[in-house]
Amino acid sequence: MHDRSDKFRAFYAQLICAAAKATDPRLEQAFRKVRREPFAGPGPWSLSFGGHPYVVTPDDDPAFLYQNALLALDPARGVNIGMPGAHAYWLSGCGVRDGETVLQIGAGTGYYTAVLAELAGPNGRVYAYEIDERLAALARENLKDFATIELRERSGIACDLPSADVIYVCAGAAQPAAEWLEALRPGGRLVFPLAPEGVLGGMLMITRPEQGRAWPAKFLSRAQFIGCAGLQDADAGKRLAEAFAKGWDSVQSMRRGSPPDDTCWFAGDGWWLSTAPASAPAVSIPPHADITQA
Repeated sequence: MHDRSDKFRAFYAQLICAAAKATDPRLEQAFRKVRREPFAGPGPWSLSFGGHPYVVTPDDDPAFLYQNALLALDPARGVNIGMPGAHAYWLSGCGVRDGETVLQIGAGTGYYTAVLAELAGPNGRVYAYEIDERLAALARENLKDFATIELRERSGIACDLPSADVIYVCAGAAQPAAEWLEALRPGGRLVFPLAPEGVLGGMLMITRPEQGRAWPAKFLSRAQFIGCAGLQDADAGKRLAEAFAKGWDSVQSMRRGSPPDDTCWFAGDGWWLSTAPASAPAVSIPPHADITQA
């Protein structure tokens, strides 16, 4: 069975990295190395393609796991291991490098935590936060052999977050948490779904500059996630839905500490997104309009 899993995983890694237009061979290697079986739990499994209803696999053949599909952890709540092709694209965008420190907010059962650890390498460090007790317990068991991962069974919105080069958020929010922005090192990248519960929003990447109030920002794609506890706002969600309906790929920067001007695409509480560039160039990665769910 392991031999079959290895064969499926090799093809799957090629498939999703091709879908993500990823050019870093380290990304394909990471997806090829991390087995999905422990993180999926015992089969049969419930899968979903492109927002369609879940379909239950006929048995626990690992071939079913190695597809570009949502894999349900809790179908009743819509909690999934997100679509691999989408995550491969977002991970390619934030470019985790060897030796970097990564925070993951919303670890689930730990699958993408393990992928992040492979990207950060033996000299890196991954701090994974999961507030759901059941999922955190599963993640702790699944990740016990990863020496560079520290699982924290609590909210990832806290004032004591470690300083990080990358913060990778797997739960939708109406705004970037101030704690995430403060934890970023200069040059650090925050990738999070600006997508409150029930809103088709976008995966936003914000880069912390060496100085200045304008931070390079870019939507990598559309995105929809389960909600991040503590970062929901019904009014902001409604206004975001209206903003996305008018377009989203013109955003170039995030501003803090200044009033919005006529370049404002969306204004939150103490922050706003602008169509004007920041002083530092944003990471060049083309938006991917057909990626939506995770």
